[in-house]
Amino acid sequence: MTGPRIQMRNSKYAAAQDIVGVLRARGHQAFFAGGCVRDLLLRVEPKDFDVATSATPDVVMACFAKTYSVGAHFGVVLVCTPAGDGVEIATEVATFRHDGAYSGGRRPDAVRFSIDAREDVLRRDFTINGMLLDPTRFEETGDTAEATLDYVGGREDLAAGVVRAIGDPVLRFAEDKLRMLRAVRFAARLGFAIEPRTLAAMRSLAAEIKQVSCERIRDELTRMLIEGHARQAFELLDFSGLLAKVLPEVVRMHGVEQPPQFHPEGDVWVHTMLLLEKLKPGVSPTLAWAALLHDIGKPATFRAPDPANPEDRIRFNGHVEVGVRIAEVVLRRLRFSNEETEQIVALVKNHMRFGDILQMRESTLQRFLRLPQFDEHLALHWMDCMSAHCDLRLYEFAKERYERVPAKEMRPKLLVTGRDLIAAGYPAGPQFKAMLEAAEDAQLEGAAKTTEEGVALIRERFGRPPAS
Repeated sequence: MTGPRIQMRNSKYAAAQDIVGVLRARGHQAFFAGGCVRDLLLRVEPKDFDVATSATPDVVMACFAKTYSVGAHFGVVLVCTPAGDGVEIATEVATFRHDGAYSGGRRPDAVRFSIDAREDVLRRDFTINGMLLDPTRFEETGDTAEATLDYVGGREDLAAGVVRAIGDPVLRFAEDKLRMLRAVRFAARLGFAIEPRTLAAMRSLAAEIKQVSCERIRDELTRMLIEGHARQAFELLDFSGLLAKVLPEVVRMHGVEQPPQFHPEGDVWVHTMLLLEKLKPGVSPTLAWAALLHDIGKPATFRAPDPANPEDRIRFNGHVEVGVRIAEVVLRRLRFSNEETEQIVALVKNHMRFGDILQMRESTLQRFLRLPQFDEHLALHWMDCMSAHCDLRLYEFAKERYERVPAKEMRPKLLVTGRDLIAAGYPAGPQFKAMLEAAEDAQLEGAAKTTEEGVALIRERFGRPPAS
């Protein structure tokens, strides 16, 4: 793969280039390695630059003023470079190595450091990630292809649009099961195909993905959802057999029919994939997961129309409530934080409420519009509509009200508080919640404009306080 001269001028590149220069000046081999080389060949600016070197971790740490041993057992050191204004750039520097057995299915039990760059490359995951780049040669020529060391055919696979495991794919995935999910993510992100032998190995080993920690599976799935190619990723997960192992609840959406008058696009799986297709790069993880899980309760609540009643249709009675419970199980299994879980579940729980928005009392509407991160509720509803009937009237109404009503009016200072109720003679107790909600409803709807009017409404609705 060749191309016109390109130049890199960013601080991370400069930091990695300086590290290579220092190591080479002291007699060690050093190259850029991995994903940054792939991205440079694709003429995409890398997010990070990693360095591979023949220098051992103790030597690397002795060469630089500030370092952290983040995996010295595996030959990995972080080198911190000042970038001005108190900012530091952390560059991962890894020693060439040969890996021993992977009995845990994620990390090698032991490694042997090497001075052979080719040996280091051969233990990596995919050919497109297995290339090295000489930054000195790159600076001289501006040509990534000319500056690249490729022992595994990575340039050819980049040109062909192929994700291929280095060497024996069964061995590569047996060493590190997470690589199967990474293959899917790279293929989706780059629009590549997975090479047939590599895909066959993934399908045969799919069940072993459960050996990977839930947190790492969660993180890979989240990356698939937020990188802008979520539909491709999840269709490939499904085809490879991995989805059935990591998210069996989602696989059950296949073939679950929907009423065509509301969902002309097809079954629940098709509908959900259309939502994923609308997730833009950089979308929040909570919105992305809600798009995936919003109809997760439909397979369990599907009810076919009554043949004896021509007016009947497919129904999913209670699918939101069931979906909330299933979503909670999924999110707990994948070890999401409480904060993330709360928002994703709220999005699933409230996604059908837009259907009632025109009939809501003013107080109910305002409480709905002031849900935390309501912009995500709006975004989910837009995707839901555009993946089905494409009727955006309710979305436009909600969006206009949300943007028009100032935050102070949406959540005004309460006219009636617990102190006001106590001052009026009511004893503190569990009934206070209902009393205060009634007073706030009246305030939001304009029926009470003063504290006195709010307390009077409470007396009328809940009775006078008991005599002292």
